[in-house]
Amino acid sequence: MRVVLQRVRGARLSVGGEKVSEIGEGLVVYLGVGKGDGESECEAVARKICSLRIFSDEAGKMNLSLLSGGKEALIVSQFTLYGDASHGNRPSFTEAEQPDRAKMLYERVCELTESGGVKTARGVFGADMLIEQECDGPVTIVYEVRPKQ
Repeated sequence: MRVVLQRVRGARLSVGGEKVSEIGEGLVVYLGVGKGDGESECEAVARKICSLRIFSDEAGKMNLSLLSGGKEALIVSQFTLYGDASHGNRPSFTEAEQPDRAKMLYERVCELTESGGVKTARGVFGADMLIEQECDGPVTIVYEVRPKQ
């Protein structure tokens, strides 16, 4: 499972011109599900989303997580994180999980993040989404957890 976490002051997601989700200060999380991912990867990613300390404390140090002060997460499924552009100019997505299973695991990460105490907004799986975000920093973290072989 691959995630790109971006610290934001706010973000809004719409589909077909209709607002679907909106958050204030927090993280926009782009989540890619790879072949072989399962429950343990979902748990690891949800823990990281909840506990990653990339928000500034009163001393200006990155010491606070989403759980420090009621920050929010917007989690968006993004299979293109598994795009391989190493050969030619058109990326291959053969390492991305099949849509039905990917949707189930995406939903599971959202559930685990919510049960971890973070207010969690969602994208629309498989939809063409417009995401407006006000990046803060910018701070962008890439995190990957691979299935055990």
